[in-house]
Amino acid sequence: MSSSKIVHVAVGVIERTSAAGAREILISKRPDEVHQGGLWEFPGGKVESGETLPVALARELEEELGLVFDPEEAGALRPLIQISHDYGDKQVLLDVWLVSKFSKAPSDGLGREGQQVKWVECGDLSKYSFPDANVPIITACQLPEQYIVTPTYPNLD
Repeated sequence: MSSSKIVHVAVGVIERTSAAGAREILISKRPDEVHQGGLWEFPGGKVESGETLPVALARELEEELGLVFDPEEAGALRPLIQISHDYGDKQVLLDVWLVSKFSKAPSDGLGREGQQVKWVECGDLSKYSFPDANVPIITACQLPEQYIVTPTYPNLD
């Protein structure tokens, strides 16, 4: 990828626990008239010159959704995955963060920019159509947070 053509995007995987105890992720639908329009996405936007990733993400999520979080608060967010993708007509670098402490989150309905927003159970994300660059995010969301590593034993006894 040529660095002069890369669009650097801060992306939020916003999670909550439903009343039934299920892990839910907030997704939004891209307007039909924009690049990859009509597809679902994880909210976020371009990183402006001089912004840190957490600050850019906080700004974008507040502008798009009215979602507020403090990027300095312990446990509010953590890096999830970084993705480089070439669409042919556009190249993107997605810095994806898991956002788990926030206020003023939208409910199902519309975001501040009139886009459709929806809380979806994590296991159901693959039922929605996303831009190709978002597919690894779905995989990252559905992986376990921890893996147990055990030592090698000479035999099962």
